[in-house]
Amino acid sequence: MFATRRRTLSLLLIVSLGHVLLISVQVQSKGGLPLVESVPFALFAQVEKIIGGVTGGLSGLWGHYFALVGVARQNEALTRRVAELEGGLRQEEAVARRTRSLEEALDFQQSLALQTIAARVIAFDPSADFLTVTIDRGSADGVEADLAVIAPQGIVGRIINHPTTHAAQVQLLIGRTAAAGGSIERADAGGIVKGGSGDPPLLMDYVSNIKDVKPGDEVVTSGQDGIYPPGLPIGTVEKAERGSGLYREIRLKPAVDATHLSIVLVVLDRPERPEKTAQPPVPRTAAPTGRGRSTPPGSASGRGGA
Repeated sequence: MFATRRRTLSLLLIVSLGHVLLISVQVQSKGGLPLVESVPFALFAQVEKIIGGVTGGLSGLWGHYFALVGVARQNEALTRRVAELEGGLRQEEAVARRTRSLEEALDFQQSLALQTIAARVIAFDPSADFLTVTIDRGSADGVEADLAVIAPQGIVGRIINHPTTHAAQVQLLIGRTAAAGGSIERADAGGIVKGGSGDPPLLMDYVSNIKDVKPGDEVVTSGQDGIYPPGLPIGTVEKAERGSGLYREIRLKPAVDATHLSIVLVVLDRPERPEKTAQPPVPRTAAPTGRGRSTPPGSASGRGGA
């Protein structure tokens, strides 16, 4: 009995499914296709649309990846090119600065009534006490110890030790053991300019408290040290105060930035030191230990010293 009902139900389902299929074949969709074809077509269309979207997205992503790789390579090439151009520009600027320095030195040399020789600065030694630079002129060029070294802006320092054939050391005036005779023409005052570690690095001693020294006064060489010719700029007064003793406390800003020199002039003529002077003698400055011995200012071995 149960088996008979089961067969009857199965037969009914088959007949019903057949009717549905027959009806689907006869019924048409809005597009004019039979419904039995329209439904699978729509399903396949949706699946194809999804697959197409995924494929297009992956293709676009891949294309963007290669585009970014290309942009990164172009950026790297442009960065290298910019670095090369900047390096070349810095070199051109350095050459231009050296050319300007040489032109200024030559113009200054022609305006001097002194025998000088141009020299190139090839090294800088920032030692604490003996600030020095090395120049490419030596004994073969007539360079000797205690000759003055100057620049268009003012005095730089003096030759120390025994120059080699084609090189010499210059002790900068801003060094703590360096000194030069100085004069403040406006105040009619003379004294000794010495290097130091202060800011500004030059100080002027032995200027009487009664002298009217003011900030902005120009200080030039007096010529009484037997090394530096008179009238060359040393620096500008930045601080001038009454001292506790007999002399004023004076600080100078150097006329020459000795740390950025490229071309200097060595003065081959020695100034004659006056036999009588109203100011204290310039202190004797020694050459750096272990670097040879320099001729003290006014030594009998000097050429033309008094």
